Amino acid sequence: MLAYILRRLVMSALILLGVSFITFVLLYVLPADPVRQIAGRSATPETVESIRRQLGLDQPFIVQYGRYLWNLLQGDLGRSYLQKTEVAVLISARLPATLLLMLAAIVCELVIGLTLGVIAALYRGRALDNVLMLSSFVTVSAPQFVVALLLLYVFAVQLGWFPIGGYGTFAHLVLPALTLGILGSGWYARIMRSSMLDVLRADFIRTARAKGLGRGRIILGHAVPNAILPVIAMIGIDIGIFMSGIVVVESVFGWPGIGQLAWQAIQRVDIPIIMGVTLVSAFAIVIGNLIADLISPLIDPRIKLR
Repeated sequence: MLAYILRRLVMSALILLGVSFITFVLLYVLPADPVRQIAGRSATPETVESIRRQLGLDQPFIVQYGRYLWNLLQGDLGRSYLQKTEVAVLISARLPATLLLMLAAIVCELVIGLTLGVIAALYRGRALDNVLMLSSFVTVSAPQFVVALLLLYVFAVQLGWFPIGGYGTFAHLVLPALTLGILGSGWYARIMRSSMLDVLRADFIRTARAKGLGRGRIILGHAVPNAILPVIAMIGIDIGIFMSGIVVVESVFGWPGIGQLAWQAIQRVDIPIIMGVTLVSAFAIVIGNLIADLISPLIDPRIKLR
């Protein structure tokens, strides 16, 4: 186990190195000039060049990237060009809101998706199965802003059950978490249905039926635990997606997470923040997948970590 974890950590470090390099290259060749954003339109060429030298952006690519890596090894994510604040401070201030929304969204999509997937598998080929699978296709295809605005209009504007936006209470959390849960539940429903169908055809399920076990016990006690393994791997990926890929939802609901921070940085070409959010998201994906791999043997002892 220890050797496996160490090997995965080394691989994770290489993955993060690759992510940092690719992101740095893309930002380096970006047509937009961050110095112009800082200096303003009325700045003189002398002022622009002075700011460029102060930020080290007049250096060759390899020098800039090497300096960034050296600072990164010391735990320094850089300093925001426009906000004049350490990127680590900005991200840490937004991280609790994103983690809270991420946790609530994963719970929502698991409850919705796994329930629909199990029901669809139990009624395979019937009308209910077709309706549920069509619904799952619609949810994964629907744009984030459409679902978010629809829920806002119905439950906040018309019914008045929840606040229109903001952060701080459970009521503020419900609609953004439900939006993300609905959007992600379709994937879980389809994967759970496929996995359940394979498990329901397995020999141990036929043996359980032959022993006279009740349908509920067979489904919940034997089928679901064995069918849920592919879902665990998806949760690890979702962690990284929710860390930075929910910009639209956070913007619609005024949720102060790092997704909104990244969107503001992209608009202003604030490279240190973009790099910081990208690396934090990549780190979350790596750690999420590692945790999922470590949990899988606890659910299914047949899985061996090598």
